[in-house]
Amino acid sequence: MHAPSARSPSSQPWALLLCAGLVLGMSMGSRHVQGLFMLPLLGERGWGREAFSFALGLQALVWGLLQPVVGWLADRFGTRRVIVLGCGLYALGLAIESWAPTPAGLSWGVGVLIGLGLTATTFSVVYGGLARRVEPSRRGWAQGIAGGIGGLIQFALVPLVQAGIGSMGWSPTLLGMAACAALTAGTAWVLDDRPQFGPEAGHQGGPAAPVPVGPVLRRALGHSGFWLLNLGFLSCGFQLAFLGTHLPAYLRDAGMSAADGVAAIALIALTNAFGVYACGRLGDLYRRKYLLAGLYGVRTAAMLVFFLLPLSAVSLWIFAIVMGATWLGTVPLTTGVLAEIFGVRYLGTLFGLVFLGHQAGGFAGAWLGGLLFDATGSYSGMWLLSIGLGLASIALHLPIRDRSIESELALQAA
Repeated sequence: MHAPSARSPSSQPWALLLCAGLVLGMSMGSRHVQGLFMLPLLGERGWGREAFSFALGLQALVWGLLQPVVGWLADRFGTRRVIVLGCGLYALGLAIESWAPTPAGLSWGVGVLIGLGLTATTFSVVYGGLARRVEPSRRGWAQGIAGGIGGLIQFALVPLVQAGIGSMGWSPTLLGMAACAALTAGTAWVLDDRPQFGPEAGHQGGPAAPVPVGPVLRRALGHSGFWLLNLGFLSCGFQLAFLGTHLPAYLRDAGMSAADGVAAIALIALTNAFGVYACGRLGDLYRRKYLLAGLYGVRTAAMLVFFLLPLSAVSLWIFAIVMGATWLGTVPLTTGVLAEIFGVRYLGTLFGLVFLGHQAGGFAGAWLGGLLFDATGSYSGMWLLSIGLGLASIALHLPIRDRSIESELALQAA
């Protein structure tokens, strides 16, 4: 009697990828549209931009600090339980955002609760679960498909949210988003992440003695590539948090309409869907560290040109297309480098640690944007900081040693 064999990549269940994409779309899409709420919320409450910026910066910090812990919980107890809890926390945070009467209340809902929800419903947990179900040569493909579905949902949310704000107001729209977050928990039952491929799956898909987390963490913390990825990811978080939080307001300050801001955010989300898939697929064909360096180069060049040229509808559309194509393509490439070096058994934990650098940058990008604007009345300093960090990130990825040490870790655990 033969043990059941692992599924082939061609029979990878689309229900798994669809549900993974739905979770990513809800979590990242709800975060992606937060910038649309800044001006109407602050206008009604009478607060300065720093209040909203600090809440989103705190969200990035909570997300980054706790992502390694939540990633380990998903590695240890399974993806499904963690996602259900995360959807509930996310829904509660959006509900609190809809009625928070003080900046402290806004920070509690947007910063703490949504930050916790994001740790359990985004890349570390979802991609970690997928990596344990997919053949190594097709991991980039699977993560790209799930990320692409999530990106399309992000795109659809932008006009829906703007229409909701225009017709119902910002507070009821947030409550509707909270209901969607709660309902998304129902998709988690499909996300069974029992290992089927690689050493973690054992012989013929059966269980194997796991490598303890301690040796993996010690080796990762002593590996230069781990720290180079972490530092490089910091610039990604800074750039995305700055643009996601402040781009609509920047465009309004420059005399463009609210519709232009909505179009830019929507176009970023749409091209992001294809960018994530393309980066995931390219990661199966070429060395990921070089793809990462090239991606940061294209993104940084786009920011420099957009900042220097006169602002127009055409320049905005071109900028949004390029930014979207490079927006979250870093994620499947970064997780791919980690999987290449350390294996997938504790990929959620390791990506969570690398993601801490991303979110440290995200905190600075969101909060400093509001702080510097309130102090100077301009975002120019933030554009220059974003460009400088992007240039540094290019240089950081090139020397990464991406040779696998998974067999060494297994021998140490034997």
